[in-house]
Amino acid sequence: MKRVVVTGMGVISPLGNDVETFWNNLADGVSGIDYIKNIDISKLPVKIAAEVKNYDPKELGLDPSTIRRTDKYTQYALIAAKQAMEDSKLVVAPERLGVYIGSGVGGMDTFVAQTQKMLEEGGQWVSPLFIPMMIANIAAGNVAIAHHAQGPTLPVVTACATATHAIGEAFRAIKHGYADAIITGGAEAAVHELAINGFANAKALTKVEDPKLASLPFDSRRLGFVLGEGAGILILEELEHAQERGVQIYAEVVGYGNTCDAYHLTAPLPNGICAANAMKFAADEANLTPEDVIHVNAHGTGTPLNDKIETLAIKLAFGKETARKVLVTSNKSMTGHALGAAGGFEGIASVLALKNGIVPPTIGLDCPDPECDLDYVPHTARKTDITIAFSNSLGFGGHNGCVTFRKY
Repeated sequence: MKRVVVTGMGVISPLGNDVETFWNNLADGVSGIDYIKNIDISKLPVKIAAEVKNYDPKELGLDPSTIRRTDKYTQYALIAAKQAMEDSKLVVAPERLGVYIGSGVGGMDTFVAQTQKMLEEGGQWVSPLFIPMMIANIAAGNVAIAHHAQGPTLPVVTACATATHAIGEAFRAIKHGYADAIITGGAEAAVHELAINGFANAKALTKVEDPKLASLPFDSRRLGFVLGEGAGILILEELEHAQERGVQIYAEVVGYGNTCDAYHLTAPLPNGICAANAMKFAADEANLTPEDVIHVNAHGTGTPLNDKIETLAIKLAFGKETARKVLVTSNKSMTGHALGAAGGFEGIASVLALKNGIVPPTIGLDCPDPECDLDYVPHTARKTDITIAFSNSLGFGGHNGCVTFRKY
């Protein structure tokens, strides 16, 4: 079996449009959650989100033709992938380079705009690019075209677990020799009236109107998640291939777990066993030892059910005694929940936590829930020489994913 490492990263996020800014804000406990600026909120039941800020696709490297022919979620993926490829300085045969980038929703802006055009002007005015701009695989397709990636290309769609599963499946593909490098992660641009109304009516979004009190993972006051957006992309590469190039290695990818609750459309399995199994499988593959200092980048959405069940799952996965020592954090306290892109953000955060020896905080955790009784690194980042990091994602449909990174 091949060993797999991370050699490049790129991000478009509510905390910054490059990896350095994203990480610094995350480590400093800066929130990217605010009142929605890019759409009319006067008739919306929810007034806040974690939007990408200062977004100008032209300034970020996209040409006018690409901008016209792509949905915003694809633009996010293209920009973050370009950053990651430049960071990695990757040189690889086209047939040995793949793309595993997914989206939980796909091109929502395009879907709604073209539906309105059909209803108001007639079907003959629907854009011939409607389908190739809207479909959830097209970010991966566009990234493959941009970087001439002719190897295995497999967009994953597993709701909020999308990016984590994409990273895990890319890890497996390289580990088993199907590619030398893969551009992987997730992208989402669903801060849209339709998505907000749908999530709000499903009672998934918080309706709190103070941005500082909106996303409260593991806090007893939590009332739902805050919608986020962006793209998080990593370059995974076979170790010897990276060593031959003499490039920086951020961390090693060492484990992956993928399970399904098979229980409910939106609610997690109450006993947490399937989410725990995803972590267990990732831990077993990573050869977890009693000496490891463990960090868990939790799914941590701030919904009443998720946080207490994920806490239970962590205890089941590691045992209660070890779980008490695990440093758990929820980036969503600052980034909101970027759906299919969330695992991309959190994979990057996990890698940088290992590299820098700093665990980002869970901000806003002033009133801990008694059922959420682990160490969630409240308020302030903690300098700790962690050796292994687990990045968790749980998606509608019962999808559970966990990718494990080890300090290199």
